[in-house]
Amino acid sequence: MTETIRTRTSPAGSGPHSPGTPGISPKGLKGGQLGLLAVVVLGISTIAPAYTLTSALGPTVNEAGLQLPVIFLIGFIPMILVSLAYRELNADSPDSGTTFTWVTKAFGPWVGWMGGWGLLAANIIVLSNLAGVAVDFFYLFLSQLTGSPELAELAANKALNVLTCFVFVALAVWVSYRGLHTTKLVQYSLVGFQLLVLGLFVGMAFANWSSSETAIPFSWEWFDVTRIETFGQIAAGISLSIFVYWGWDVCLTVNEETSNGRKTSGLAGTLTALIVLAIYLLVSIATMMFAGVGDTGNGLNNTEIHENIFTALASPIMGPFAILMSLAVLSSSAASLQSTFMSPSRSMLAMGFYGALPAPFGRVSRKFATPGFATVAAGIMSAGFYAVMHVVSENVLNDTILALGLMICFYYGLTALACTWYFRHSVFDSLRHFVLRLVCPVLGGVGLFVVFLQTAVDSWAPEFGSGSEIFGVGLVFVLGVGILSSGAAVMLIMAKVRPGFFRGETLKRDTPALVVPE
Repeated sequence: MTETIRTRTSPAGSGPHSPGTPGISPKGLKGGQLGLLAVVVLGISTIAPAYTLTSALGPTVNEAGLQLPVIFLIGFIPMILVSLAYRELNADSPDSGTTFTWVTKAFGPWVGWMGGWGLLAANIIVLSNLAGVAVDFFYLFLSQLTGSPELAELAANKALNVLTCFVFVALAVWVSYRGLHTTKLVQYSLVGFQLLVLGLFVGMAFANWSSSETAIPFSWEWFDVTRIETFGQIAAGISLSIFVYWGWDVCLTVNEETSNGRKTSGLAGTLTALIVLAIYLLVSIATMMFAGVGDTGNGLNNTEIHENIFTALASPIMGPFAILMSLAVLSSSAASLQSTFMSPSRSMLAMGFYGALPAPFGRVSRKFATPGFATVAAGIMSAGFYAVMHVVSENVLNDTILALGLMICFYYGLTALACTWYFRHSVFDSLRHFVLRLVCPVLGGVGLFVVFLQTAVDSWAPEFGSGSEIFGVGLVFVLGVGILSSGAAVMLIMAKVRPGFFRGETLKRDTPALVVPE
């Protein structure tokens, strides 16, 4: 079976990137390009902590109040449980298709295809979102740099906004297409700068917190879970985790291009989640101490600053260095825009490789050993989605973030449950298997599906999100559930066009795991 797949997806004869070449995976990806540090940097980049925090701190404080730090910890729980399930699956069957491949092996081609669609949809949505954020902060940075406030207002010009978005997407596609060497150079620079500025922000907030009129002293009670007053606060924490921690799974997506990807990618995913948790706790504590949780001035409950906390607090905390924070958020969104292309491009490559998508998606650039066709396709889809959303949504960023949560719950939860079903015959072999293959995946998967169902019900109402609606149904519901439903329609078409995959001829449980180059 493996030879059949190679013949179908690979050009005839030998070449610099043919599957028979040492160091080249069966899909044509070049192995050994990334070490543990590089993969962790990619994971942090995709999560984009600077961008995530500036938009998430305010709304979360509004829900959790002084318990913000413990809410971050609670929200982290389902993410770490799911990451452990990913790690188990990757150690058994390292494959760039991740969710698509693993869910297919566990539940069959139909469920596996929908899992892959959920991953693709989530990434396309977030790519459009990141491009939009990059546009907003690009013009804000130009405004601060030149002292011309009118430049920041250019982001409100829809035509110019969409055109600038297309430029950012094109640049990200170009870097991704050129391969992981170029990507590493870009990511080390952007992520390094982002973390440096966040560190400066935290240090100056701790140093100057007492000078703020809204300052409050640190208290260990912020970590006291018994002070959480309602279950709604816990639910908010889990919902928050869907957005703020998402992206670590890119570490698994590049497993075929990582040194010892069977082990390194899983470890990198877990380390990334832990590092980001530490960043969130430090920034949230420093910000709360300096700004307090009041609803006026710099208080984090002031709804006027919720959309961009760092813009409001950068000047009081960092003084003349405030412009660095705008640049950090811009670099954060730009870095994430580029690194996020890793997941959809390699997932589509796997789907093309196994015959679940048209053959061109399985093509690899012979010069750069990257999923060239799939990368360009992901760029076109994300740019097109952003342009359409800018027309139909009153608040494109807010609505896409909420719809993104539905996609993430779906494919993360499905992958976690696939782990338990795939390993069902070995879960009682040892205590380790019982915990990592049964308890953790089931708790994480079921928890995310509960959040998925609740959010789907809530988002039916037009007032959910920005208030935009289509025929009386909330836009977030239309986006989230509608995109998943459209995936089912596309799946039926693909079953007619490429029936081999859906008959279980190209990928099933006993398909040998790919030989990942060391």
